Amino acid sequence: MQHQIVAHGDWLKARLDLLAAEKELTRRRDALTRRRMAMPWERVEKSYRFEGPTGALSLADLFDGRSQLIVYHFMFAPDWEEGCKSCSFMADNFNGIPVHLNHRNVTFTAVSRAPFAKIDTYKKRMGWSFPWVSSYGSDFNFDYHVSFNPEEMSSGKAYYNYREWTIDASDETGISVFAKNASDEVFHAYSCYARGTEWLNGTYHYLDLVPKGRDEDRFDFSMEWVRRHDQY
Repeated sequence: MQHQIVAHGDWLKARLDLLAAEKELTRRRDALTRRRMAMPWERVEKSYRFEGPTGALSLADLFDGRSQLIVYHFMFAPDWEEGCKSCSFMADNFNGIPVHLNHRNVTFTAVSRAPFAKIDTYKKRMGWSFPWVSSYGSDFNFDYHVSFNPEEMSSGKAYYNYREWTIDASDETGISVFAKNASDEVFHAYSCYARGTEWLNGTYHYLDLVPKGRDEDRFDFSMEWVRRHDQY
């Protein structure tokens, strides 16, 4: 992109025009947030088992005494030796947020199908402290459409992001939100997938401020530039 060089008055006019558009986007985002908050819930009928550092856990246990739960579906299949590089890029944003979420009655955890021992090893390698549990042997990932069965893998098509999706891996990324009432009943409130998760990636938002942006055009937005932070 070739940038025009202008006098301050012209620059300020362009900035104020952009500011009006930014404020409109903020208002529209606030309205969308209110719609998301008002979404109906569906009851979670199935029992799911997870493994964490203290042993076996239920979905209700993951709330850790709070009434709201955010799950980041981290791509890490049982036969992989390390977590997905794009999920790792996203996870570099997570370390500092749980304490703040906790004080708003929200618990955060990542969930992957890999056995907990693999998760723990990779988490230590990456220097992360956020909660991360294994759903190994559970239907959880499949029921929330972030893992795919052999038939889907063979066909290259699966239900993901609320439509038929071309897949080339056994696992995909997403975020799911759950709520729990005083009777310990758990409800599914919201899920998003694919680019629906990127608004939680702080690095992308900083890149969106600079003239070259994400600089991904030459990769067709495939994130080929991304590395695990210990591999750059």
